[in-house]
Amino acid sequence: MRLISRRDFVGRSSLAAAALATQPLLSGENKTGPATEFDPNRLAKFVDRLPVPPVARPAGSRPDPTARGRELPYYSVRMQPAEIQVHRDLAPTRFWTFDGLLPGPTFETRSGEGILVEWKNALPAEHFLPIDHKIHGAEPDKPRVRAVVHLHGAKVPPESDGYPEDWIVPGKSAIYHYPNQQDAAMLWYHDHALGINRLNVYAGLVGTFLVRDSLEDALQLPRGEFEIPLVLFDRLFTRDAQLLYPVSRDPDSPWVSEVYGNAILANGKLFPYLDVAPRKYRFRILNASNGRFYNLSLSTGAEFHQTGTDQGLLASTVPLKHLVVAPGERADLIVDFSGQRGEQIVLRSEPFEILQFRVSNERVRDESLLPPSLKPVPRIAEAQAARTRLLTLEEFDNSAGEPVVMLLNAVHWNMPITEKPALHSTEIWSLMNPSDDSHPIHLHGVRFQILDRRRYEPWLYRKNKEIRYLSPPLAPDPNEAGWKDTVRADSRMITRIIVPFEGFAGRYVWHCHILEHEDNEMMRPFEIVGDGSAP
Repeated sequence: MRLISRRDFVGRSSLAAAALATQPLLSGENKTGPATEFDPNRLAKFVDRLPVPPVARPAGSRPDPTARGRELPYYSVRMQPAEIQVHRDLAPTRFWTFDGLLPGPTFETRSGEGILVEWKNALPAEHFLPIDHKIHGAEPDKPRVRAVVHLHGAKVPPESDGYPEDWIVPGKSAIYHYPNQQDAAMLWYHDHALGINRLNVYAGLVGTFLVRDSLEDALQLPRGEFEIPLVLFDRLFTRDAQLLYPVSRDPDSPWVSEVYGNAILANGKLFPYLDVAPRKYRFRILNASNGRFYNLSLSTGAEFHQTGTDQGLLASTVPLKHLVVAPGERADLIVDFSGQRGEQIVLRSEPFEILQFRVSNERVRDESLLPPSLKPVPRIAEAQAARTRLLTLEEFDNSAGEPVVMLLNAVHWNMPITEKPALHSTEIWSLMNPSDDSHPIHLHGVRFQILDRRRYEPWLYRKNKEIRYLSPPLAPDPNEAGWKDTVRADSRMITRIIVPFEGFAGRYVWHCHILEHEDNEMMRPFEIVGDGSAP
């Protein structure tokens, strides 16, 4: 059954309406069964300090697979269960984690300096969340527990991308090569196993990965203890503080189309606080939720500044009072607390309070900068595109009006590959969304720019394959005008992106980053071909 609709989330004209359309108004609205979930509003707020994930440390070095005689830093990371207390007054919760941490350790890397990571599956043999064996890729003959790690936003060879069918079972491991041949950006790593990705991520398999470069260094943005990864995700909990994943009323088909929790965790804590000095801080924000969109603001109504998006720095700083972040998206924010000495400020996404900042009264010296100009982002001319593809994002319902499958371009995962762009070519992908949902679409292995969004008449296209536009093209908002790898394809709009296919030839995937959609066929492989020819 559809848990909640995003019918009002159709564009960029009303950020508040956009985010509110993605929120259950009451915790009880998210139930598909008995009222067993815990109401987190019963808890005392802002009693736990915000944890900051530790930086991953290499375990040695290994030979570079691309250069004989050269060694690369080697990391070993375990996917393992852990008991984690998300709030002072709750019992520990069972999660699946990277190295026992929620989120996992933060990788600190440099552009052009590759690393090797061995991802080890040390999970138990049985899953503790409800598997739907009718979903493609999760059939009864598949191991119940399997995982594969995808580094979201990375330009990597296909064998290190975390292809959804390249999963490993408990007791096995896989070594991936991350060349880091890309600009400074915040990437993130998470499970990507076909058919159960939504469950593995919900269980806790997420972490952040930072790429640095000399241009970013020269800007003198806040750094060190004043730069903080902030990973946001929502969950439902039972009354004994264990994860609750909703299911449908059909025990043979437990999949539900969307999941929204009534507890918003920041770096794995519920209602945490952060002591800050009256100076500038840099927050690297990641929306790691299965399906929730956030509309972030400060309780004081104060302005903050966005300096970067998914794939790195924007051309210039963008002042904001509200920021919508879709699942899979990242935002690089500067918040200046220098004028709020002694105040307590709450980061919100209505109706939720997420994190409290406690600003000290001390006088500090702040040598960091908030430069108005950051990094040139030359716009790609449409004339450079060798091809334009029209690709639909559709939901197919049964006779009761409940979604049963979600498809990209009306084809299933295991059908022949239809998108085969040539390496070093550029294409325009027009994402046509006739559904009531806003779909955050992610392409693996590449970065792109948003051209525009435009409202159209879906019924006419369904009937006659005729596109009738209902509005002029809407340019991306200034904070979307950088390099992206995840784009919000809004309801009843055609969203156009222009994509240079750089990096590596091989097979990758593109998909909706609402994980319940992705797991039920809203994901397709594409192949970057290296011979200069493409269908």
